[in-house]
Order: sequence, then structure tokens, then C-alpha cells
Amino acid sequence: MTHLKLMGHGYPPLLSHQIHGVWGSHGVWGSHPSPCLSFTFLRNRICGGNCSSPLAFQLLLHPWHHASLHVHSGGGGGFCLQKLHSLRFSRGRGRCLGGGRIVCKSAQLPSASSATAVMREDRIDKLVDRVETTSVVQDWEEEKEMRMVMKELVDLIVPEALAWASLNGLVVGDKSIKGSGTNVGLGMVHAPLSLFPTSFPQNAFMQAVQLATDFNILIDRVSQDTQFLQEALASTQKVDSFTARLLDIHSQMLEEGLKQEIQLGLHRSDYMLDMATGSLLQVEINTISSSFAGLGSLISKLHRYLIEWYGDAFGLKVENLPENNAMDAFAEALALAWKEFGDTSAVVLMVVHKEEGNMYDQYWLASRLWELYPQKVIRRTLAEVAAEAKLRDRQLFIGEQAVSVVYYRSGYAPADYPSEAEWMARLLLERSSAVKCPSISYHLAGAKKIQQELAKPGVLERFMPDREVARKVRKSFAGLWSLEGEGSAQVIEEAISNPQAFVLKPQREGGGNNIYGADVSTTLRELQKDEEQQGLLAAYILMQRMFPTISSSYLLRNGIWSLEDTVSELGVFGTYLRNGHNVVLNKEAGHLLRTKVSNSDEGGVAAGFAVLDSPYLT
Repeated sequence: MTHLKLMGHGYPPLLSHQIHGVWGSHGVWGSHPSPCLSFTFLRNRICGGNCSSPLAFQLLLHPWHHASLHVHSGGGGGFCLQKLHSLRFSRGRGRCLGGGRIVCKSAQLPSASSATAVMREDRIDKLVDRVETTSVVQDWEEEKEMRMVMKELVDLIVPEALAWASLNGLVVGDKSIKGSGTNVGLGMVHAPLSLFPTSFPQNAFMQAVQLATDFNILIDRVSQDTQFLQEALASTQKVDSFTARLLDIHSQMLEEGLKQEIQLGLHRSDYMLDMATGSLLQVEINTISSSFAGLGSLISKLHRYLIEWYGDAFGLKVENLPENNAMDAFAEALALAWKEFGDTSAVVLMVVHKEEGNMYDQYWLASRLWELYPQKVIRRTLAEVAAEAKLRDRQLFIGEQAVSVVYYRSGYAPADYPSEAEWMARLLLERSSAVKCPSISYHLAGAKKIQQELAKPGVLERFMPDREVARKVRKSFAGLWSLEGEGSAQVIEEAISNPQAFVLKPQREGGGNNIYGADVSTTLRELQKDEEQQGLLAAYILMQRMFPTISSSYLLRNGIWSLEDTVSELGVFGTYLRNGHNVVLNKEAGHLLRTKVSNSDEGGVAAGFAVLDSPYLT
């Protein structure tokens, strides 16, 4: 192992008399120029050997976070320095990407503030060295020892992750503290997360990314076909009161001739990589309240930070982490919708729950929208909208404040409408000229029943006439079946006899609603008992169950970590904005990986089943 100690007492000058250097400028860190010091000395100053050819070093002193030492060979071999090619250090400790180490003492560089912290970091270094130097475990005793080493290393890394999450707003409301979901800043805890990213095949990831703009277009086209929406959901409307109320609003807009010229979609299409077929299959597409653009961007940054520090010990490289700008992409789409509306005095209205543990994901988006553009966001529940909102020539006002964009982070579940007041608020918002995200037609286009109808032969192709595009989209469809009409009796019997191969899905969003395993058989038998019950089958669809690859992940929840067998679901965000016939925006907009223990059926983070994660491309 190569060790290089750079001694100095200032900044500048940083280095001792043995090193000759000049100040310059190199690169940009944010908007701040990064000072650098270039210097040269003989190789035998370091390795103590007979090397005589000089090496050129460049020390980049980046503000705030880290420094980099780049080594340029002036010729010759120098085997003892082959690993020392790019070093980074922070808080007085550095790591060579190839395995070397740098110790830097400088009054101007951040350093550990106590002897305990120094001892802790020295211990981390020793543990990392132990992992790096053990390439093959020889016997059970050595395996047991390595497990203990890894456990101790993770115990030391977890506080780093928790500190980063706390300092950078990767937080949710702590359900154990009363009022944490209603009072901002009260009872925050780190978001449930995976300590390191989870492996995901690069080709499957790129397939999902490339589908984002196609699904944006598909949702927009389906939303404009009012006859298709009404007919596809007609049977569901009879047995599902929630879908019926949404369709009533849709019908009322048609009867009143009220058309939404500006359509805004902030979507997330979710996928699993199915082991049985080897295919990337779509779980669902979310057209309302597509969450975690904010915290999803932050988990990618946390993983980048941890890999820069500890990736060597776990065989991870930063370059395998894809860029994730979901938060900025959502902010861009909202800002463009505000601009298309054309009223500079108007604000964005975010419709939220009265109690929301995931409020900080929402606040991140509002904050980013203000920072980048800036546009103001106000928050109201549907009950508050009912009490405060009014229309003036279809222009929406909350009190005396004009509203240009309505962004729903609630309104997707029956529980969001506890009284008639909330339904009247939804109708009023839909009647307004404000841009709705989503409009009632976009909301309906994301229904499970519509997903199943599109999977029928020839239906997708009705909306996607380009054969190659339709083929690409259809390739991502899992098996989807209606529980009514021709062929339904056969698929129901198959699901009863082999329930593990299917998922029974109601027309609901938000996690915790699907039916799995033996419960599929039980529910279907109950619904088949008599003719009156059989009508309720229209409230569900049947879907092929996917079995993704099992990984090992360090999951962190409420400050406690555990090593678990896990499966993951990839979400790819998409942003779409159309004004009349003009498509203003159609983009892939970042991603989110959600990881859960492999024996859990449901997968929502906010619902408490999964943790935030990011893909490590392989």
C-alpha cells in the first residue's frame, strides 16, 4: 500500500520546502473557481527507490468538500506508484480510487474536531484495508471474520449516511411523534433508505428511460379519447363508487363544453425486471401525485457521496450511478405550465393531505421551483379549497390570490374525499381555467382498468400508429386480464388454482391495496358466489405476478440497519406539457428505485413497505 504524507501549515503555501509549486486556476466547483497547486519532485522522494524520473502532481483544492491530487508520470516505470493515480480527501482523510492513501494536514482543510473522530476514521481506514486486501475467503473462520469486519464497517458508515440525510433534507415525518405530519419541522427522521445502491442491468434501465416519452404521448392521446375512457370504465363505474364519481366529473366537463387546452403531466412509470421471462415489465403508470422526485434526487446524491468515500470496500464505482435530476425536471415542467398560462401574478396551488408524512418531498419541489424560476407555491387541502376557492370567469382564486396551476399531491384515493365538500372542491378546480396536473381525463387515463384495456390486441395500436413505437411499448406490458366478458371464466379458474402467479388489483393508488397469494383464490371465490357478487369483479383486474431478481441490501429505517434479501422496482419519471396542438415539453425526467424485503408483497415507501434506493448500473 502506498502512503504519501503532505505536510504543511498554511493555505497557501500548503506544502513543505521539498516541493516546488506555483498557484494557478483549474476547473470550476459550482460557480467558484478551484485553486490548484502544481508541483514536481523526484520519485525517490516518495518510494525511496532508485527511480529518478520526475512526477508532476496537481493538487486541486475544492471549496467545501474535497481535494484531488492528480499524478502525471514523466516517464519510466515506477511500479510502486501505479495505484496512486487519483486521490480524494475530506476532513483530513483521503482515498485513492486505485487503493492508495493520502494524509493531509492543513489549517484550511476541514479536519476531525476530536480525538474520538480521528480514532473512528482510522478504524474505518483499517477496516477498508482489511476488506480490500481479502480477495478470496479461504475457510469458514475467515468468512466469519469478514462478516464481523463488514458489520463493524457498516456500523461506522451508517452515522455518515444519517448525518448527510439530516443535513441535506432527505427526511420524512416521524410517525411516532404526534403532529409530525401536520407541523412543518416537527418530528423529522431520515427517509427509509438503502445504504448503497442496488445493482440493475444497464440495458433494462435504458429501455425504461427510452419508454418515458412514449408513455407520455400515450397518456395524452388516451385522455383525449372521451368515448374510449367512458366505455372502458363503464362496467367499473357500476361497482366502484370512487371511479364513478371521477367519471361523473369527466362527464360534466363534457356536457358543459369545458375543455382543458393546456395539459400538464408529471408521470412515473414503474417496472420490475422479471426473472421468469428475463423481461422488463411495467407494473403501472402513475398520472396523479407521482411522488419522490424530490427525495429520489437526494438518495442518488447520498449514494454518490458514500461511494466516493467507501465504494472501494464494496466494489462500487461512482461512474455506475446514473445522473438523476427528477426534482429539477418537475420544477421545470411546473414553471413552463405557469408560463403557458400567461398570468405573472398567479401562483401554483399544491393540493395536499391534511396530514402528510411525506411533506418534505413536496416542499423540496416547491423550494426548487422558487430557486430556479422563481414561482410561488401555496398549499391547501381539498377541504380548504372548498372553503376558500372561487371562480371569476373561470379564473381560479384562493382568497384574492390568482392560481395558474393546480398540482395534486392528494385526491387519488377515496379517503381524500371524506365529505361532499371535497368532491365539490374537485369539481370547482376542474371547472376552472387553471392548468390541472392532472386534469380529470389524465387521472382516468392512469386507471388500472385502462392499463388492462390497452393490453388487448389492437387497442394500443389505435393510439400508437407507429408500428415500431407500439411494438416497443407493448414489449413492456405484463399479462393483464379483465374479470368480465369473453375468456374471463378461464383466467379466473387459472388464478384460483395457481394464485401465486397472479396479482388481483383494484382501481386504487397509494400502495397497500393489491391482493396476493392465497388471498387471490379466496377473493375470487367470494366474488363468484352469486350473480350480485359477480358484478363486483369489474372493480378489479388480474395481472401477471412478477418475480424480480433477489439482491442483498443494507436497509436503514429509524436509524437502525439490517442486511436483507431484497427486490426492487424501478420508476422512471416523465414530464409532458401540451398547449392546444403544440407540444411544449416531452421528456424523460429522472428515476427512482424502491427496494423492499423479498418476502413483502406491497412496495410503497410512504405506505411503509419499501425504502428509497437508486440503481447501480451493471
